Amino acid sequence: MEEIRLNKYLSDMGICSRREADRLVQAGKVLVDGKQAVMGMKIQRSQKVICDGKTVGAEEKTGKAAGHDDGGRPARVLLAVNKPRGVVCTTSDKDRAENIVEMVNYPVRVYPAGRLDKDSEGLIFLTNQGELVNQMMRGANGHEKEYVVQVDRPVTKEFVKGMEAGVYLKELETTTRPCRIRVTGARQFHITLTQGLNRQIRRMCEAFGYRVRGLRRIRIMNIELGDLKEGTWRHVTPEEYKALTDMLQEKDGKPGSSAARRKGRAGDTANQEE
Repeated sequence: MEEIRLNKYLSDMGICSRREADRLVQAGKVLVDGKQAVMGMKIQRSQKVICDGKTVGAEEKTGKAAGHDDGGRPARVLLAVNKPRGVVCTTSDKDRAENIVEMVNYPVRVYPAGRLDKDSEGLIFLTNQGELVNQMMRGANGHEKEYVVQVDRPVTKEFVKGMEAGVYLKELETTTRPCRIRVTGARQFHITLTQGLNRQIRRMCEAFGYRVRGLRRIRIMNIELGDLKEGTWRHVTPEEYKALTDMLQEKDGKPGSSAARRKGRAGDTANQEE
């Protein structure tokens, strides 16, 4: 019988992304046939997997479950959520603040596609599609994300020019990609990034002596926050979903291809968004 990597299996079953699966394995929260899982292990789909105290795929053994397709996999879910400040996106136990998954409380297991910093707000996706998450988190693909930023000092032409050209971030030992900025107020601007480095916008601003006072993401690729109220969510429309996946495949190549895997490895350092 064909074997599959454990993290891919958990992703395929709509439990979490592959990266999150690896974190859960490292934390000792995944069991395979009653034994603690190890990083990189392969399994057969017939084996019993328990993730974070819950049996994976238990519904399949009694036939098609509610919210699952004919193949026993969870039906496709993609939510656009307006995350408030103070809510965290990680599913680890390190931060006891309210979790975005708990806040939404969706009836099917979903998890974040990407991140928003605890002090940031705005648009984030929740989904049960592991491959979609993997495609979106590949920093090499250059997916656009747009933010509204408030800072503590007047925005100058020199500041805008320096930010747009790319900023060397000493802590991360890297220079940010060129970006686009549109000034919308004395101390406010819109910035469009094609990266998701850890606390990137805050670090970029600090390099010029600015402090971020407010940061809200208003767009991811073709999907906009619009008038979605803080703390609420909506389903991404079929038209939005098709446009999104078309854009992902255009940049990524066919999912699962060798080119896609190479890009995934190349973008591994750019997986923590603002």
